[in-house]
Amino acid sequence: MAPIPVLVNGAAGKMGREVVKAVAQAADMVLLGAVDRNPEVQGQDIGELAGCGALEVPITDQFEPMVAMLSQERELGVMVDFTHPDSVYDSVRSAIAYGVRPVVGTTGLSPTQIQELAEFADKASTGCLLIPNFSIGMVLLQQAAAAASQYFDHVEIIELHHNQKADAPSGTALQTAQLLAEFGKSFNPPVVAETEKLAGARGSTAEANIRIHSVRLPGLIAHQEVIFGAAGQLYTLRHDTSDRACYMPGVLLAIRKVRALKSLVYGLEKIL
Repeated sequence: MAPIPVLVNGAAGKMGREVVKAVAQAADMVLLGAVDRNPEVQGQDIGELAGCGALEVPITDQFEPMVAMLSQERELGVMVDFTHPDSVYDSVRSAIAYGVRPVVGTTGLSPTQIQELAEFADKASTGCLLIPNFSIGMVLLQQAAAAASQYFDHVEIIELHHNQKADAPSGTALQTAQLLAEFGKSFNPPVVAETEKLAGARGSTAEANIRIHSVRLPGLIAHQEVIFGAAGQLYTLRHDTSDRACYMPGVLLAIRKVRALKSLVYGLEKIL
């Protein structure tokens, strides 16, 4: 079979460069385009910037012409997006309009935006994957948390990321809270009237009355704890990343799977 043509949007970013390397090394894929808005990298060979050797793919800021070019390939093209919450909605909608399958790691889309993209993908019969976290370990953590939620009534989530992350709470933390809320119970029944001496001290309240706390510091990559509490015991689930390469098996799986879809799918666990 012919290789899968791939366009990386946000190619010069930390995650984008990892995706470029992974795609370049995958025998069943070919990198056809690299888009990034950073003016300092325009025209550079993305392979050299990513550290995997020259790929003869220059970085450009011309997103729509590149998506249009990808749509003309004989094989169904895939656009991988690791950009910014401010631009991801328009990028994904444009890709779907051209018949290019989006694989989206950018978080920060609102529920309304996700619903609109789902409806647009349905009408176009075009697959789209929104993946808050591409790590297999995180999927396993969420599954363990879902099992534990049936036996604990108190739970809080702490997510920790590098200080260049633009959105808070993280999409992964929000997705974890949504998964726990699917069981139909409300957590953390009050036992005292709380008063916050500083606004936000108790974190934000997500679905099912689950508290989420966000930490942003240099030196972190991406980390999450789900802490369950009951009389005399704590049950703590934690996932840590030390290298962004841990996300690449999930990204490559998503690229391969999205071409067979006809609608928007949310979450890596749906395609495993």
